[in-house]
Amino acid sequence: MSQPPKPPSLLELYPEETREAAELLKQAVPHMVRHSIPPNPVHYALWYTYSKGMEPELNRRLDKITGDFDVFPPESAIKLFREYIIRGELEEARQGQQQVIELVDDIEGDVNRSVRGSESFQNSLAAGLAALHEPIIDDLPSVLNHLQESTQLMQEQQEQFLYRLRSAQSEIQHLRHQLERAQLAATLDGLTQVFNRHAFTRLLEQHLKGNRDGLALVMLDIDHFKQFNDQFGHPLGDRVLQHVGQLLRELLPPRAMAGRYGGEEFCVLLRDCKGLDVARAFAEQLRGKMQALRVKVRRTDQVLDTITASFGLALAEPGDTVESFITRADDALYQAKRNGRNQVHPPTSEPVLTA
Repeated sequence: MSQPPKPPSLLELYPEETREAAELLKQAVPHMVRHSIPPNPVHYALWYTYSKGMEPELNRRLDKITGDFDVFPPESAIKLFREYIIRGELEEARQGQQQVIELVDDIEGDVNRSVRGSESFQNSLAAGLAALHEPIIDDLPSVLNHLQESTQLMQEQQEQFLYRLRSAQSEIQHLRHQLERAQLAATLDGLTQVFNRHAFTRLLEQHLKGNRDGLALVMLDIDHFKQFNDQFGHPLGDRVLQHVGQLLRELLPPRAMAGRYGGEEFCVLLRDCKGLDVARAFAEQLRGKMQALRVKVRRTDQVLDTITASFGLALAEPGDTVESFITRADDALYQAKRNGRNQVHPPTSEPVLTA
């Protein structure tokens, strides 16, 4: 019997940095505005999938709900999100849970059999020892034979238990790798292999709740990236983003972390940073490495363009929230762009208002 088709993963369902994704988002947002649906990740995912048309039944149910209700019910959104958007991930988690339960049950059975075998051996050994203390042993061969059989049975049960234990260890290792892959898919940006925005923001919030001493934020934005994409195409733009992600991973100091905050915007959280000069030195090193990147024609080595980026810095302050911390770095980044781009700008003293 043929297996039912496996639903696409979240990474396959929502492609990044493609014209298709941009067009689908343009279709999804008017649907949400038309029905006064609050902009949150669950609703975006539902209406993005609606615009893509991959789930006809989801589209039918969304049309019915928006026709029946004046306000889109939050409980309906969560239910549809679980049934149509993340059902593959939920099913995989349930399967992994069931596999672990079955492994534990098998090991428990083997342990019980081994314990019973050991008890039987101990009883046989005790009976044999008692017989050996008798003045006359009429049936010594039978006593020894029974001891040998009990020993052989216990050995076989122990070997079976060890075999099951090794098999379980192998299966648990496989499940662990599956879990690690799922965790990476949930936290890493698929294109650049640094943290995605959600994961980076969550980790940044955790660090701000602790000791803020030594926390510095570096924000960078690739200069004129939209024009680059328009001129050379999104595939080449994706390669540039991949190279930037690789540079970040190679240059990160110990205990630092990097994330892709937007399309061509990245963040780096430095820990144990001893001052603004240290953060600036790291940003300048990264800026120089990026400026050294060359976009070439593969066949002729002709240089088409260079890559530059603008940087903004901020140091954590008492009372900082994620929003205030990022805003100060973003304001400094805006000043770097306004001053000519391809430079590192320190924290600004006043907020920058952008149109």
